[in-house]
Amino acid sequence: MVAKRKTPERKCVITNEMKAKKDLIRVVRNKEGEVFVDPTGKKNGRGAYLTKDLAVINQAEKTGVLAKHLNTEIDSSIYDELRTFVQGYYEK
Repeated sequence: MVAKRKTPERKCVITNEMKAKKDLIRVVRNKEGEVFVDPTGKKNGRGAYLTKDLAVINQAEKTGVLAKHLNTEIDSSIYDELRTFVQGYYEK
């Protein structure tokens, strides 16, 4: 009998729900202080996870939660990139 592997779960910083890692988007701040969207979930740096949902991304922008989690300013282009990513995700 083959043991079923556990799916890695992470917590969304907005909803505080534990979800499968593949259902979340990772935003990363690296050592140089650059912030970017990490669709692979494997880049080095401090990561924060968001649910793939436009409402969650809009709320993240309004509340500044990502900035708190990553200890840095988050450029609005990051939120635009997240929205584009989520829209592309749902159109698949």
